[in-house]
Amino acid sequence: MMYLQNLSLINFKNYSQAELQLSQKINCFVGNNGGGKTNILDAIFYLSFCKSYFNSVDSQNIKHGENFFVIQGTYKKDESTETIYCGVKQDHEKQFKRNKKVYEKLSDHIGLLPLVMVSPSDIELISEGSEERRRFINSVISQYDKQYLEDVIKYNRALKQRNTILKEFARRGNFDRESIEIWDEILITLGSSIYKKRLDFIEKLVPVFQKYYDFVSLGNEKVELIYESQLHHNNLRSLLNSSLEKDRIIQHTSVGIHKDDLMLNLSGFPIKKIGSQGQNKTFLIALKFAQFEFIKNINGYKPILLLDDIFDKLDNQRVKQIIKLVVDNNFGQIFISDTSKERIVNILSDIEIEYNIFTVSNGEVQ
Repeated sequence: MMYLQNLSLINFKNYSQAELQLSQKINCFVGNNGGGKTNILDAIFYLSFCKSYFNSVDSQNIKHGENFFVIQGTYKKDESTETIYCGVKQDHEKQFKRNKKVYEKLSDHIGLLPLVMVSPSDIELISEGSEERRRFINSVISQYDKQYLEDVIKYNRALKQRNTILKEFARRGNFDRESIEIWDEILITLGSSIYKKRLDFIEKLVPVFQKYYDFVSLGNEKVELIYESQLHHNNLRSLLNSSLEKDRIIQHTSVGIHKDDLMLNLSGFPIKKIGSQGQNKTFLIALKFAQFEFIKNINGYKPILLLDDIFDKLDNQRVKQIIKLVVDNNFGQIFISDTSKERIVNILSDIEIEYNIFTVSNGEVQ
């Protein structure tokens, strides 16, 4: 079993200082928008992923007028205690510590404290381009496969180098095929491995996603997740060879796993085009719950679940179905934010489970 026992914040976003003792089951943060509910969830996300869920520029998460922030959490993981520290100071490198020992590479921390976040900003998975959906796939696989994360980082570096060379050739008006082939070999090795792991992941995720969507929607709608990749029909070596002339003209690499996408369909059509707000939210919740179950089955720990303002835009029936899911023993520690204390109290009053309710206002928590 794994859960967060206490959380400490200094100068993080709109918090000057906060100390929270937490329930190992359900923790609810209620208050008006802008009060700081989501910032607490984001701090917990930081401790698992070494970064914010919402703003990748660390220095922009420092409280206005200050020059540093600190987030610290103490976790119970089976019989051991893990103390995780994140410190960011203006114009300094981010410092991340596990039990007072500084990490040499932040990627070494990913996967230690599995976590799944469900947030209104997840709508970008539906509304934005393929990069958002690749980021989702990468974030899930990276939590249980460190080699995958390393391969993606190295692939992106090699891709950047290949693109730089293509631009340099165009600028100088010459071409050296051997220089390109060096980077092609790296892309082929890494890209082929990444593709196989993505294919395996999506095949296993789809039935779990379908199960959760059916449960929340009471089985009234048909949904699909379809993995699209150029590597479905050709190997990466052939793709790179056949696209070389085109790549020289456009001065970037037009084929590879950096072009992969995940099609999100409702009733056979892209949900982006036909989904209502409630259907979109149900789709995303089902996707994240499937992610939760997938990670739990792989590494044996129930991830911490962060539910940021998920009840808005959902009808009462779907809210009831979601609550049935989260109070089930399949889930571990859960953090919920909501604007309505009355709604949260009504939801939790019907269930027999330990919970804390915190009231949040202007960077203060009670």
